[in-house]
Amino acid sequence: MLAQDRPQQQQPAQQSNEQPQVRVNYLNVCSPSKEDQQEIRSALARIPAAKFSTDFEISRGKTSVPDAPLASYVRIRHEYVPSVPFIAAQYSLSVDSKSTVEDLVFRSREPKDIIQIQLEDTVIGAPNPRAVLETDTPVDRIKLERFGKPSVALARCAEVDQSAYQALFEAASQVMIRYRTALGTKRLIPRELTDLGAWPKKTTTSKSPAKK
Repeated sequence: MLAQDRPQQQQPAQQSNEQPQVRVNYLNVCSPSKEDQQEIRSALARIPAAKFSTDFEISRGKTSVPDAPLASYVRIRHEYVPSVPFIAAQYSLSVDSKSTVEDLVFRSREPKDIIQIQLEDTVIGAPNPRAVLETDTPVDRIKLERFGKPSVALARCAEVDQSAYQALFEAASQVMIRYRTALGTKRLIPRELTDLGAWPKKTTTSKSPAKK
């Protein structure tokens, strides 16, 4: 679920003698400030090459959420070697009757500033994970979770001119392409989703016999 499209602000709740003050942060995901853009740019540049250790895991399953269709998912996690300032990269693909979602998360080893970087793309409509993987679907959402600060996010918004952010989306999409390859998604995802009965069969067109 995308953060609410409103300028970042803090709104105090009504105070009473019995309840403490509550503040709510709203993320301007459609038009982040220049400072937030620079933070996203710097975070993307810090994502390391895929120097993995021998530790990894692959999991698959089905998950149900209230008021949402049953989803099948595959999750791939690899840990980095100790010299890399990130502890792990985790990729997941989830498919249900309404959409296919890819999610790639990088978790910092020492989260003094950035706790994690999240890249995501969502394809709405008839689920087709094969097309999502084979066409290198571009990233449409970037989120930074920061230590002691509000998160920073950028998402595709059809009603807003986002030409100024195109370079950020392209940089994030290139990271997603590199890590699809590094994590072996095009080899592993079909196998795991097939076992779940969620991988679409490849359609073949029958050729008409040649006329004599």
